[in-house]
Amino acid sequence: MKTNIGLFLAKRAKLDPHRAGLIFEGRELTFKAWNERANRAAHGFASLGIRPGDRVGVLMANSPEFLECFFGLAKIGAIVVPLNWRLTPPELAYIANDAGIVALAYGAEYAQTVSALRGKIPAASYVVVGDAPGGDRSYAALTASMPDSEPDAAGAGTDPLVIMFTSGTTGKPKGAVLTHDNLFYDSCTVTMSTDWRWGDRVLIALPLFHIGALIDVVIDVHIGSTTVLMKAFDPVGFLRALQDHKIDSFLAVPAMLHFMLQVPAIKEFDLSSVRWALCGTAPVPVPLIQAWSGIGIAIQQVYGLTECTGGAAVLSAQRALDKVGSTGLPMFHTDIRVVDDLGHDSAPGEIGEIIIRGPHVMREYWNNPQATAETVRDGWLHSGDLGRFDDEGYLYIVERKKDMIISGGENIYPAEIESVLTALPQCAEIAVIGVPDPDWGEAVCVVARLKEGQSLTLAEVVSHCTGKLGKYKIPKRLVISDDALARTPTGKLLKRALREKLAC
Repeated sequence: MKTNIGLFLAKRAKLDPHRAGLIFEGRELTFKAWNERANRAAHGFASLGIRPGDRVGVLMANSPEFLECFFGLAKIGAIVVPLNWRLTPPELAYIANDAGIVALAYGAEYAQTVSALRGKIPAASYVVVGDAPGGDRSYAALTASMPDSEPDAAGAGTDPLVIMFTSGTTGKPKGAVLTHDNLFYDSCTVTMSTDWRWGDRVLIALPLFHIGALIDVVIDVHIGSTTVLMKAFDPVGFLRALQDHKIDSFLAVPAMLHFMLQVPAIKEFDLSSVRWALCGTAPVPVPLIQAWSGIGIAIQQVYGLTECTGGAAVLSAQRALDKVGSTGLPMFHTDIRVVDDLGHDSAPGEIGEIIIRGPHVMREYWNNPQATAETVRDGWLHSGDLGRFDDEGYLYIVERKKDMIISGGENIYPAEIESVLTALPQCAEIAVIGVPDPDWGEAVCVVARLKEGQSLTLAEVVSHCTGKLGKYKIPKRLVISDDALARTPTGKLLKRALREKLAC
């Protein structure tokens, strides 16, 4: 039997038709109602000519409509391309063209962005949730006219389901192709390695254009948990949702844990229903783990990549304090090795590259066979992350994605920002590094050596980047260096040395 992720929702609707499947801003959908709405979306897209293998962009904030589109498109074998609404129109245009999207479903709040994309991307059909500009189809009207019966299923197993674009070290995003099987096996490996349970209520506020949030919804449907979805994270609203919906577990990044602890009235919220939280994208500082433990909530740390559908290793709450800095053990259906430059396994304590194998490793990078061949070799995903094992087999991350910056759960690649900053005429040399930030984990910092007689301010840097980069990528700090920036003999910037020298 081949696996179609869209049919997960149909199966859950048969098993638990009257139980709450999705809760969003006062709206509650049973699994049966949610599945019927996804079926209408499937028929609606099919009526627009969407066929198996067609790519459909989704530019929406967290919403039931996003998930209806996702499961509906999955049922008919289309490929979903989630789009990061934080990106600028030029950044989105690159992704849309690379993926070759034939249709774009979007939220009305992004109408201005979509207007800037028209004529620059290959989409022939536009479907809008909310008030529709002239000529675009209304999602509500389209789906209301469709039957709620199951469509003829197409696409399954190793067929692509999602193309999730990640920033590349060269500044060009790459599309990780994730199949129906990839999402199925990641759901299995996560649930068999954590305390996910049938009947739980799981709170999600991270954006669904990230695999970490999207796969968690798939897990909820697969195992029979209720997804409580927020449009966006805000500390007080999140705490209130934990209390009011009697949440059992939630998904977070370290910055979210930090911001909630800053709420003066946090002790006034009843969080007694919450057993645990799954926290990823960066190591959770020990004080945060201890503070949440004091509230009675266990933090389980997770390590993974978009290219392995999100999950690879997890640290149990029981070992969080005595394994400080570790990201845990490989998940159930996952193999992890740490290897040297020759591909030999590194001894415990020795640093090497982290490589991952499992049925949840991506099929390929979209339209990029060279990058695929470089990244997936003999079935092993070469993460680019450096790490080490201890004597008990617990994994420690030494450096994430080489020079990648993780700010508030967002992956930011310096090369992309540097390519924009090189146009600044005042600069002789430019480097972008991550610096510690108490709120966001890391902040983007520009290190610049100026040409003689020139000056540069942070405001000028911000002005130069605005409109060219997503807001979360715009530098927050500027350091002027009087000396030449540290480089290797081959001319590559030594960013670790820069961080150490500048005490960043």
